[in-house]
Amino acid sequence: MSIGATVAEAQERVSLTEFRSWVKYRAKRGSLNFGMRIEYGTAMLASIYANTHSQHGGYTVVDFMPHDSERPVTLEEAMKSW
Repeated sequence: MSIGATVAEAQERVSLTEFRSWVKYRAKRGSLNFGMRIEYGTAMLASIYANTHSQHGGYTVVDFMPHDSERPVTLEEAMKSW
């Protein structure tokens, strides 16, 4: 089963203008993957619940998203942790 097109097919079928509009859409709205969107919403609720019902809190959305990787650590965050 094929869900989409190959890179070569997409380059033939999608104009640069349309591609740029999809990039803007994803930047504003997030992933096009419906399952990941549901997982994110559920993880957000779980992190809110966990933070309000624990003494120390500190849970993030990523802690409750098994299919997403953590965002890269910034230089400032790395310096603080050392």
